[in-house]
Amino acid sequence: MRLYLGWEWLSAGWGKLNNPAWTGSKAGAAITGFVNGALQKTGGEHPDVQSWYAWFLNHLVLPYPVFWSYLVTAGEVLVGLALILGIFTGIAAFFGSLMNISYLLAGAVSINPYLFIVALFLILAWKTAGWWGLDRWVLPALGTPWRPGLIFHGEHGQGDSQAVQYPSHA
Repeated sequence: MRLYLGWEWLSAGWGKLNNPAWTGSKAGAAITGFVNGALQKTGGEHPDVQSWYAWFLNHLVLPYPVFWSYLVTAGEVLVGLALILGIFTGIAAFFGSLMNISYLLAGAVSINPYLFIVALFLILAWKTAGWWGLDRWVLPALGTPWRPGLIFHGEHGQGDSQAVQYPSHA
């Protein structure tokens, strides 16, 4: 699942990276078209795009299309690479799911619900999802927010690679 999701993000980002409408001489043109299409879905009794998200698109994305174009491209490539390599798997899956939610809120269904579900499973299984990847070595070295790794020892030598000890309630 991790490799599939990583490939989907990497191939989407790579396509944008090599597209002048995303990152070339016409950077921002593609995202402007996408946002304008989303804004057209805000009318009717049951709009595909909610008014609060339309406000976000209209006031924060549409005025800065080049910035968002490069951000989306970089995000897709980085999430894809991180998932394929199995490094910071939970974080990469989270940002991938955030992009999926953004596309869904903009009314672009496509494959986004499926990718979101896969990303959700990877977020929940972050500890094991990266085991067959770089997380196997990176996470013990760097640690997690609740347990420092080998590189960031606590005052009393915490952060070694021993198993977590839980207090007994007996």
